[in-house]
Formats: sequence, C-alpha cells, structure tokens
Amino acid sequence: MAFGITRDELMEWKQKIDRGEIAFLTHYWLDDRFPEYKTVTKVGCNDLKKLVEWGRKYGLKKEWIDHRKDGYSHFDLLGKRQKEILQAEGLLEHIWEKKQKHT
Repeated sequence: MAFGITRDELMEWKQKIDRGEIAFLTHYWLDDRFPEYKTVTKVGCNDLKKLVEWGRKYGLKKEWIDHRKDGYSHFDLLGKRQKEILQAEGLLEHIWEKKQKHT
C-alpha cells in the first residue's frame, strides 16, 4: 500500500515518464513481503530501452522492471540500494523530505 505522496507528485512523475525522462517517485510503502522497508522509490520511463540502460549502470536487471500496461513501467528501489542510487543521482532529498514530513 502506497501513501505519503500528493496527487501533484504522482502526476509530475507520470508527466516526466510520458516525456521519455527517467522519473523518480519516492513514497511510504507497506508490503507484507518486505516488512523491513518503509519507503520505495519508483524509477520509470516510457522508453524501456532507456530505462534498461539507466538500470544497468546500477546493476539492475531488466527482468526487475515492473512492466505496466498503463505505460508507467518502473524499477522499485528499496533499502540500502535505494539510498545508494538516490545518492548517486543527487536525489537524497527523496528520502530526507519523507522523513522530515512525518517526524
């Protein structure tokens, strides 16, 4: 279950994907399969070749893409790798802002 994002944040993420950009969306998340993780970052792009190439530089396999019929296919980043990749992309505010909003 996703929560902690606004409709505007979701729409901005989708618009970036629609333009063929690599787009990042971090939100709080509860999933019984991964109880140790509280946030997820979805990294999407409607150009799947571009998304695969982006993921490859971080050791992400194309098989890990969540293929969506609605066009918003994405990688899910969790835990330590999430933080490492966000830091490498210069996007630590994705995690920092979420913590600040809910403390």
